[in-house]
Amino acid sequence: MSLMRLVSLETEQPPPALHERAMDNLRYIRETMERASAFTGISGWGDVAIGATALLAAFIAAQQSSFKGWLAVWIAEALVSLLIAGWSMDRKARAAQLPLLSGPGRKVAFSLSPPILAGGLLTIVLYRADLIDFIPGVWLLLYGTGVVTGGMFSVPIIPLMGMCFMGLGAAALFAPAFANWLMAAGFGGLHIVFGVIIARRYGG
Repeated sequence: MSLMRLVSLETEQPPPALHERAMDNLRYIRETMERASAFTGISGWGDVAIGATALLAAFIAAQQSSFKGWLAVWIAEALVSLLIAGWSMDRKARAAQLPLLSGPGRKVAFSLSPPILAGGLLTIVLYRADLIDFIPGVWLLLYGTGVVTGGMFSVPIIPLMGMCFMGLGAAALFAPAFANWLMAAGFGGLHIVFGVIIARRYGG
């Protein structure tokens, strides 16, 4: 009698709601796609703006009479670029109603950060050692490295942009007399060209 009652109680329990199971399945699918999909939150128009400010910075830096002045201009440009990049990527993510720091987005950030940090530390070392001619090449080379590695989790055109930066960095290391204009070609020109392509192909 007790066994029959237990069976009866089990059969009386309502099954999980269909919409709850559907929501769980959708959540799982979304998280799986988020982990596997390419990160397209990079703003092409943001890159264009960064390129424009970099061209202006290159012009101003070329007018400086000392390396300290040149360095100050480019460091200020780097800070401005970070602000533009953060704002434009957040704006694009909000417009697409997608999380900016998704799985692929975190991978992009973590892949790009170490080369940038290494570049900052090497800048200090090279400046103290009076090897200032190598600083622009190191910047371009390490930035390109970060873009290539981070670009593995992004759209296919990003690693190509990184390799172009690495090429300019190598040229700057062996031709330091043209370093400022190679910086202009990289941080200015490449950002503008690839930014327009990203904006047109990947939604802004």
